[in-house]
Amino acid sequence: MRKIALVVAAAVAVGAIAAGAEAARSALAPQKASKHAMHMSMTPSTLVSQLALAREATVKYVTDLNRAKADGYGIITRMIPDMGYHYLNPKVTGFDVRKPAILVYEHRGGKWQLGALEWVFPAKPAKAPLPGAKYGSFPAACHYADGTFVPEATQDACPKASPETGAAFGFWHPDLVTLHVWIWYPNPSGLYASMNPLAAAYNGG
Repeated sequence: MRKIALVVAAAVAVGAIAAGAEAARSALAPQKASKHAMHMSMTPSTLVSQLALAREATVKYVTDLNRAKADGYGIITRMIPDMGYHYLNPKVTGFDVRKPAILVYEHRGGKWQLGALEWVFPAKPAKAPLPGAKYGSFPAACHYADGTFVPEATQDACPKASPETGAAFGFWHPDLVTLHVWIWYPNPSGLYASMNPLAAAYNGG
């Protein structure tokens, strides 16, 4: 989600070059060019279509954390540097591009901005849920009611309250494979990157 300006500029330049080349080809073979253009217009990118569904389903949460909370998302991490605050909906299972298990927010001055959608898996999916998907990881951990967490290999090792704040224990999970999709905040490291250098501006919380 970074490099947006560069990508747009590059796309415009490439589009102009492609348009000129296509015009030249059309002059020599108009029927063939016409059929090719029709075929291209009828085969939209699967990834673009999936991301459009994700954006349509989550636009209500972009600057409205309270709406997300009302719909069942609760804090599971405070600000993870270069990433964000994570809010989990425990009722969401499996993969549905319209129903992210986790919303990743950036925060500053009382304002919240949705940055990424996230899904988690017990192991790397045999088939990528989205074209070109790249994965991250999150170690086994104990999570507490206020978003603090402690890495622990087993639930039995979890402190009964957060060692940092004293907040009540929430849940434990084993090692997880993560899939971030930065569709609401630019990420120059890429759509699926776990970390986002532009999120560093929000590391202070």
